Amino acid sequence: MNGLFVHGIPAVVPEAEAALCRSRLLLAVDALRKATGVEEVDIRITKAVIDSASSHSSRLEEWEELSVSDRAERYTPTSPLWGMDRLIAPGGLLDELDAVVRMAELEDLVFSTWGMREIEPFPRSVLNFHGPPGTGKTLAAHAVASSLGRNIIAASYADIESKYHGDGPKNVEALFFAAQRDNAVLFIDEADSLLSKRLTNVTQGSEQAINSMRSQLLICLERHRGVVIFATNLVENYDSAFETRVRNIRFSLPDKEVRAAIWRVHLPKQLPLADDVDIPDLAERSDGFCGREIKQAVLDAVFRAARRGSVVCREDFVGAVERIAANSRKKQL
Repeated sequence: MNGLFVHGIPAVVPEAEAALCRSRLLLAVDALRKATGVEEVDIRITKAVIDSASSHSSRLEEWEELSVSDRAERYTPTSPLWGMDRLIAPGGLLDELDAVVRMAELEDLVFSTWGMREIEPFPRSVLNFHGPPGTGKTLAAHAVASSLGRNIIAASYADIESKYHGDGPKNVEALFFAAQRDNAVLFIDEADSLLSKRLTNVTQGSEQAINSMRSQLLICLERHRGVVIFATNLVENYDSAFETRVRNIRFSLPDKEVRAAIWRVHLPKQLPLADDVDIPDLAERSDGFCGREIKQAVLDAVFRAARRGSVVCREDFVGAVERIAANSRKKQL
C-alpha cells in the first residue's frame, strides 16, 4: 500500500479551511490513483508540526516582519502588452479613455505650473473599468499605460488577499508603494470584493480582513499620485467612499459593427485565408460574443486549418463560432 503523509495543518487554521484543504487533497490523490492505476493509497493528515512546518512558520514570521519597501519587491512593472490600436470599442468608450490619458499628461501643467496642488496635494486618476468578462478591460488598462509611456503593475485580488490576519492590508500598501516607486500604472483586476461595501457586525476573521484591506485601500488612494485602474464585473453595491473617488467606465458587449472590427483585427495579413471568409457574416453569427470569445473562435479555426494543412476557410470560422456558442449555452443551464 502506498502512503501519503501530510503533517502540520496548524491548529490555528479555521476548521472550515482545514476541511476544504483535506477535501481537495483527497480529490487530487484519487485522480492520481486513477491515472496511475494504483489500487490503494493510505492518506494520513495530522496536526502534528514537524521540522519542515517549523521552518515554514519561521519563514512566515520573517515575511510578516518585512518593511513595506521590501514587500513591494514582489510587485514588478512590465511593459504594456497592447496599445490603443488593439482596442476595438465604441467611440464613446475610446473618447473616455483618451480624456483619461490627456488629463494624466496635463498633470504637471495644472498642478505644478498653475498651482492647483494647493487644493489637491495628491492628484490621481482612479478608474473602474466595469462590465462583463471578456469585454476588453485588461486590454484597455495596458493600452492606457502604453499611451502614457509608462509600465504597468498588474495584480488581482487573489495576489493581495492573505489568509494570515493583517497581511492583506500590508500587501495593499506595498502594491501602491511599488507603483509610486516605478511611476507605473497600477492595475488591480477582479476588484469587486475590494470595492464593495464594508461589512458590518463582522464575526469571522476573513470578513475582518476584507474590511481592513478596504480601509487600507482608501488610505492609499488618498495618498497616491498616479493612475490606478480597477477591473470589476459589476458597479453595484459599492462602498460610497469609493464612489466619490473612482471614475466608472463601462465596457459593454460589442454590437455588430464593433464585432466586425474585432474579427478583422484578429486576422493578421500573413494569415492564409480562403476567399469565402465573410467578416460581416461572422459578425452576425457571433451575436452576443465578447471580444475574448471572438479571439477564441479565431484561434480554434486557425489551428484546425493548420492541422489540416490548408488555408483557413469560412467553415472553419463558422464551426468555431457554433462550438463556442454551444459551450456558452451549456454553462447557462
